[in-house]
Amino acid sequence: MPTDDGPDLRHHGDAEVRDDGGSLIDLAVNVRADTPPAWLQERIAGSLGGLAAYPDGRAARAAVAARHGLPVERVLLTAGAAEAFVLLARALKVRRPVVVHPQFTEPEAALRDAGHTVDRVLLREEHGFRLDPAAVPEDADLVVIGNPTNPTSVLHPADAIASLARPGRMLVVDEAFMDAVPGERESLTGRVDVPGLVVLRSLTKTWGLAGLRIGYVLAAPETVEELERAQPLWPVSTPALAAAEACVGPRAVAEAAHAAHRIAADRAHLLAGLARFAPAGLRVAGPAEGPFLLVRLPHASAVRRRLRDLGYAVRRGDTFPGLGGEWLRLAVRDRRTSDGFLRALERAVEG
Repeated sequence: MPTDDGPDLRHHGDAEVRDDGGSLIDLAVNVRADTPPAWLQERIAGSLGGLAAYPDGRAARAAVAARHGLPVERVLLTAGAAEAFVLLARALKVRRPVVVHPQFTEPEAALRDAGHTVDRVLLREEHGFRLDPAAVPEDADLVVIGNPTNPTSVLHPADAIASLARPGRMLVVDEAFMDAVPGERESLTGRVDVPGLVVLRSLTKTWGLAGLRIGYVLAAPETVEELERAQPLWPVSTPALAAAEACVGPRAVAEAAHAAHRIAADRAHLLAGLARFAPAGLRVAGPAEGPFLLVRLPHASAVRRRLRDLGYAVRRGDTFPGLGGEWLRLAVRDRRTSDGFLRALERAVEG
């Protein structure tokens, strides 16, 4: 879905590993490797005996609410965060939506598909892609921002994001990768004092459930009701509901917290390896806090193609508004995978 401004908003990392990319080592998709774990697969498989009945989301909804210390009226289960973006675009009556870029492009794509004219606030590399609340127009009645932001991996201070709230404005915060941040610091999930706040969460990234489609919205009860009216009946399948209930339980929360610390260590290892490419012009956006890195290097498109020939898929950056053809996004993997990638990158940079 190219726009008049250029980037193809519907290009995502999975395009790099489809068809002839299926055999590549995947650093293009931000889904945690080696997931879903066996215990989660068993929980999902155990739900299959109930497929003859229509889905009942009450238990999963209550579990999500308990996980965040919220009443169930503030929770809406969705078929992944992507459905939530569509619901917001279709259900909310807004005049001037603003999307803070670079970020995940589906919010803008959904708004455009719903007939909205979308304004962009572009965060700058020279400012570390950090949020400047003053850059958001005062008359914006819908503001969308990711935290930590895909693809920049920047974690914005919660107070800076909360300062964007205004009477009559919906403030949508995409926290799809927040559970990959140790301690989930800067999360806004528990904030009920911020007017118009809508927080989106995804369970597909940390738990490897992209094919199952499960996420949720946390918002004021009246917003949840408005979004729910725009949903079809039974929008979340029984296996997805089983996964949601399992992934917000104490065992899963503890496992995700452990994984977040491991991701941070693996990210530090990858960063250290990338440092040796600085003389070749490689720069890393940051400081990075997510399970991926955004890197800039000369001739990035050619390097990406050479990496494919060497067996590695990485995400092109030029489909994100605010970035150009010299950017690539790299998913953080285990040290062995990163070491192999770094050897391939050395060959790819040399040409």
